[in-house]
This record gives sequence, C-alpha cells and structure tokens, in this order.
Amino acid sequence: MFINCPFDLEYKPIFNAMVYTVVRSGYRARCALETDDAAENRLGKIIKIIGECRYGIHDISRTEAGGDPPLPRFNMPLELGLWLGAHHLGRPDQAGKKCIVFDREQYRYLRYISDIGGQDIHSHDGNIDKLISELAAWLRHLPGGVHAGGGQAILREYRAFEELLPLLSAQKDMTPEELLFADFNLMATEYVASLQEAAPLVVEPNRTATPSDGEHVLPAMAPLPEAQADPR
Repeated sequence: MFINCPFDLEYKPIFNAMVYTVVRSGYRARCALETDDAAENRLGKIIKIIGECRYGIHDISRTEAGGDPPLPRFNMPLELGLWLGAHHLGRPDQAGKKCIVFDREQYRYLRYISDIGGQDIHSHDGNIDKLISELAAWLRHLPGGVHAGGGQAILREYRAFEELLPLLSAQKDMTPEELLFADFNLMATEYVASLQEAAPLVVEPNRTATPSDGEHVLPAMAPLPEAQADPR
C-alpha cells in the first residue's frame, strides 16, 4: 500500500494513524521514507515503490506556501500524477491499480488541480477520527485484506496503541519522538499481530518503563504471519 502524503511534524499524527489503519486492515504500508539510501535517487525510489504497489493512498491537502519567496510544495500532486500515469499508461500489470485521494475539504482541490475533477475525493478535515473512518471503509472493500471492523473499532484500537507507544519505544531504547517510519511501521505490525492472536499487550499497573529497565514490562510480540505480510 503506497502512501503519498506530507512527512512534516505537523502532519505526523495523521500519518501515523494512516499507517496503523493500513496495517490493521492487513496491508503492508510503504512510502518514500522506508529506506534512507543517499546513493538512490529519491524520484527513482518513489517510482519503484509505485510500480510494486497495487493500492495507494494520496493526501494532496498540503498546498500552503512557505519559504522565501513563499512557494507551495507540490510533491504530493506530482506523486499522484505518477500513480495515475502508471495506471493509465503503464504495463498491463499496472492497470489494476486502485487509490483513494484525500484533501482537507472535498472540493477544495478544484481550485489548484482541477484536471482531476470528477475523481471521488475524500475529505478528512485534518481530523484523525474522520481519516480513520474514511480510510477503513475504503480498505475493507479491497480484495486480499482483513476485515478489521468499522472506523470506530479501529480508532479505539489505535488510541490504545498510542498509549502503549512510549513503553514499546522504551523497550527498543528509544522515545516515540525518535521513531522513524520503519520503526513505527514495525511496532504497529507487531501490535496488530498480537491482536490477531487474541493475546493483546498488557501493561502492569503502577509501572512506568524506561529505556534502562532490564525487565520487559510488555510481552514479546510475534511477527505478522507471513501470509498477511504483503498483500499490497
């Protein structure tokens, strides 16, 4: 599942919720942040990931101007264009691509990227609850995934995961602020695997874990079963 969205700190809460919802629905989350290789061209890496993913999530909501002179960043519309180009003009195996497109408001995109008029654009209003609800509804009707319940059920799980994140991070000698995409993605995958095994994580009451704790407060989590690891 290719994710095309802003990667700045302001957007990170929405990004994390998006990644969790993808993983909870049985898909492997992928984006340009999955590797950090200075020898690899960034655009080439994005094109490679797009070519390898059947499904995609595109958030084109970040259009504010910044810098000096103030100019907008259009990486997200560019990557959406690459995705649509692969779908319509690419190899035969690209013809089955499907995607969902988000903006802050449903019809706002017509003011800056009107060529995609007629597409079914979803709005999230910058709200995590609405994002999870809209995304979960789309994901559960795709073939090959896991029916993880409605948006409210996934939201409750995600809030519980968020509360555990400091403890999970401490077990890896990190803080939540230090987590890179690969770290967060792995933790979400392990947590979802524990739910699927009907063995949710339990935190001991009145106990705070720190990176120096020698004892694991939380049980070890099994990796996601291989059969469900990569149904992009």
